[in-house]
Amino acid sequence: MAVNKILGTDQVVQIGILVHDIEKTAKAYSEFLGVEPRFVETDAYDQAQTEYKGEPSQARARLAFFSVGPSLDIELIQPDEHPSTWRHDLDQKGEGVHHIAFTIKGMEEKVTLLTKNGMPLLQKGKYTGGEYAYMDANEDLKLVLELLENY
Repeated sequence: MAVNKILGTDQVVQIGILVHDIEKTAKAYSEFLGVEPRFVETDAYDQAQTEYKGEPSQARARLAFFSVGPSLDIELIQPDEHPSTWRHDLDQKGEGVHHIAFTIKGMEEKVTLLTKNGMPLLQKGKYTGGEYAYMDANEDLKLVLELLENY
């Protein structure tokens, strides 16, 4: 299973890292990289329509993005207490890399293909201008894959 055959790309656009204290960690990354972060809060359920393991979730997170290349962001994620892949992994595994992300076209088709290849859907939702899906690739790749489709 080659990633470019399933996703149509092999270009990683984001590395997501779970953190307990986004302010402290963002400061450390900013000093290390010499780049200022862009802070965002994920949308509430009425806009995001977040689902975790097939169930609606009120989960939200504070995010900090660092542009570290022409097409690569480091994303820090501080989740709230509601059920989500972020909260689960931070509680179970602690701080560290959560996912790598790819920009794709054809979300439904890609989710189906990955699921058939043993990487089931964990969480999905919408953001202004697009939608995302987190696929459980922990068994084979030791992390989550994030699919991003921008409209």
